Amino acid sequence: MATNSMAISSGAEVRRITQGAVVVLGRFFFALIFLMAGANHFSKQSIGYAVSAGVPLASIAVPFSGVLAIAGGLSILLGYRAKLGGWLIVLFLVPVTLMMHKFWLVQDPMMAQIQMILFMKNVSMLGAALLISQFGAGPFSLDARHSR
Repeated sequence: MATNSMAISSGAEVRRITQGAVVVLGRFFFALIFLMAGANHFSKQSIGYAVSAGVPLASIAVPFSGVLAIAGGLSILLGYRAKLGGWLIVLFLVPVTLMMHKFWLVQDPMMAQIQMILFMKNVSMLGAALLISQFGAGPFSLDARHSR
């Protein structure tokens, strides 16, 4: 009898570890784009592109958005205050998506299609960030370790 309960608990432990590893991998893949792109928000090219897109105060707004992206991405990646990190990514994505990917204003059909794809990519990431803002980082995170 003890052998069966040992096998059941061992199976549950393996499942917990596997699920935790998948969540960590998901956090890594999600955060990666914000960490990589956020660093580019301090370049003259990114600021210039934002100016050409009509972003007001681009010399301040673009680096600030880079700070939001990096802070939110690191928070989610490490699972440290990940709910706050999710909100930082939401705060980053909403204006960036609306200001930089106005596919409805683009005349060239190919460029309009590209901008629509980028817009929808951001919308999907917005959905993930909202989920993180509500459910947190999951297992194998600094938040989970702190709550024990």
